Amino acid sequence: MTSTAHTMNGGPPGPAAQTPAARADRISKVYGRGDARVVALDEVSVSLDRGRFTAVMGPSGSGKSTLMHCMAGLDSVDSGEVYVGDIEVTGLDDKRLTRLRRDRIGFVFQAFNLVPTLTALENITLPLDIAGRKADQAWLDTVIDTIGLRERLKHRPSELSGGQQQRVACARAMASRPEIIFADEPTGNLDSRSGAEVLSFLRNSVREMGQTVVMVTHDPVAAAYADLVIFLADGRLVDQIPDPTAEKVLERMKGFELPGVTP
Repeated sequence: MTSTAHTMNGGPPGPAAQTPAARADRISKVYGRGDARVVALDEVSVSLDRGRFTAVMGPSGSGKSTLMHCMAGLDSVDSGEVYVGDIEVTGLDDKRLTRLRRDRIGFVFQAFNLVPTLTALENITLPLDIAGRKADQAWLDTVIDTIGLRERLKHRPSELSGGQQQRVACARAMASRPEIIFADEPTGNLDSRSGAEVLSFLRNSVREMGQTVVMVTHDPVAAAYADLVIFLADGRLVDQIPDPTAEKVLERMKGFELPGVTP
């Protein structure tokens, strides 16, 4: 099953479909051997359009985090190919893979991973500083204004709420203007109000700034912020919902929980 917002929605492929932000072609990933063997991904193919917010969902053990890690170059695949833009990730050595992750991919994780001794602004620009690159000031200003924390840029993480810290982490991921941002349960440690702040920021970064975001989540409310939700079960891509609502997502998720039901 191949998931693209174009081919599965019935519309003709456009330029974004021809040059996706990232794609996987029949990738498989197996952990362990013998009785401990687990097929995390089973020949999954997926294409992620530019300028879209895609949520990845599925029951525990479905392979959703493994898919994200493989597409982001954080984990290897056993077979198949992964591309970010026009670069085949699966063909890169460690040095080039490190450069790709640094220059073309942004990451947001459940733990904020901010440096406590640095200010919000210093945390945002940290990856650029490490790479020895000067920030594009116009882009950085746009990110800061979108994040809505310009008055808190001199504050350290301990002086920020959880939602504010995660928004700083999102801005850090965007500062280098990456090809794609992967977010793994970015609201998992937040209350509902703070989570809504972060999700609104991610959605606005897509709609107003043309960013591409892929988010793994278990929360139907979070998934409803996306343009498209794709579902995995038992290491396979099994369904998708365009223009999702929390109610549609929850109803689909219930199908995975019923005994004897094959998605």
